[in-house]
Amino acid sequence: MKSRFKKILSYCCIAALCATATYCGLNLYGTDTDIQLGKQVDEQIHSNPKEYPILNNQPVKQYIQAMVNDLLQSPEVKYKGKFAYQVEVIHDDKTINAFCTPGGYIYVYTGLMKFVDNEATLAGVVGHEIGHAEARHATQRMTKAYGAQVVTDLLLGSNPGQLAQVGSNLFTGLALLKNSRDDEAQADDLSFRYLKTSKWYAGAAKYFFEKISKGGQSGGTLERLMSTHPLPQDRIEAFNKKVADANLAAPTEANLFATRYQQIRRQLP
Repeated sequence: MKSRFKKILSYCCIAALCATATYCGLNLYGTDTDIQLGKQVDEQIHSNPKEYPILNNQPVKQYIQAMVNDLLQSPEVKYKGKFAYQVEVIHDDKTINAFCTPGGYIYVYTGLMKFVDNEATLAGVVGHEIGHAEARHATQRMTKAYGAQVVTDLLLGSNPGQLAQVGSNLFTGLALLKNSRDDEAQADDLSFRYLKTSKWYAGAAKYFFEKISKGGQSGGTLERLMSTHPLPQDRIEAFNKKVADANLAAPTEANLFATRYQQIRRQLP
């Protein structure tokens, strides 16, 4: 009887928390769930080389991995050593995008690498993806989407297969990675903070936004980017405000690394 009462009480508490999740960004999943989901997504991607052809180019992969390792030195990063933060490059020149799974599996498309003009801009985009993992946006959305009953079953262990079922539903078309405007704003802010303590110009991501906003790319080229990363004009304006508020000095080659980046781009197929 006491056990049943405890379960009912737990359910009531979780239901109340879920009711407020939309308003406070509550996440009822532990970081172990992010790690488990990330591994499952990573396995799914590697098992589908037709849609996600992994580039077999160790110098390019190691270059971006070194970039990630440098960004992880920021004191703003909480889950270094807990999340994987492993890099793969997807050989797809038609897709200008990058994404990071829960638990820190990072994927960068060659289309993005050929689109940006300097190393600092790519670091800003990669930092943004790390921000999504650090803020645990995917499992936040799971909390909101699936509500109290599913979360209760998971937490109380009454349905061990439920997590796999939830994950399977969310993995369809990598729906797990579709971000809201609020998610994007938070990831932008985290990326800016990471770069402020790095060797790169912290405002460089705005060059990516500005280049996207000028158009000139076909709808198909940007389709995957827009499906996972909304790009409203106010997002660009918010980033410009960060640059102004931080009173950043004008960028130079010493913190953009454009020349070095062109050398890396020449190694792409």
